[in-house]
Amino acid sequence: MSGEEIIVGKPKVATASLAGCFGCHMSLLDIDERILDLIELVEFHKSPINDIKEFQDRCLIGLIEGGCCNEDNVEVLRKFRKYCDILISVGECATMGGIPALRNTIPLEECLKEAYLNGPTVCNPQKQIPNDPEIPLLLNKVYPAHEVVKIDYYLPGCPPSADTLWEALVALLDNRPIELPYQLIKYD
Repeated sequence: MSGEEIIVGKPKVATASLAGCFGCHMSLLDIDERILDLIELVEFHKSPINDIKEFQDRCLIGLIEGGCCNEDNVEVLRKFRKYCDILISVGECATMGGIPALRNTIPLEECLKEAYLNGPTVCNPQKQIPNDPEIPLLLNKVYPAHEVVKIDYYLPGCPPSADTLWEALVALLDNRPIELPYQLIKYD
């Protein structure tokens, strides 16, 4: 080996949960002991897994779970597109809006009234819908990730299985196309 050895760090992976349930992150953790193998292959960056909140570097792969229901979700998703070479929609909420998108058939004002004023379990003596400037503004509907930014890959499921996530990540890290066997993407 020459004296001018170039040391390249591990590829970085970033993850985020937008409007969803965090089930896709739980599925990632469900790769069980393979998480130790994954840690040998990648460095987690900007992820709830390691609690890094801001991008410091470019990332090879970004995993997005959840759709966009508010301004904050859109901002996070746009940052992921800016900082990640490969962006993957993970799960039904990111790919199609999922359960949060059920509100898309009801006007936003009606949803807010039901949630904060008229719902059967609401206790709101002031009869006010929250409007603090610290609360991100809701969008008129919930958008899947691909309607906000360019998405490179989609992993279906609610949530996708741990094996699906593992196979996709390993393929990308090995610079191979993602070819998921039918048993990993069937839901019947």
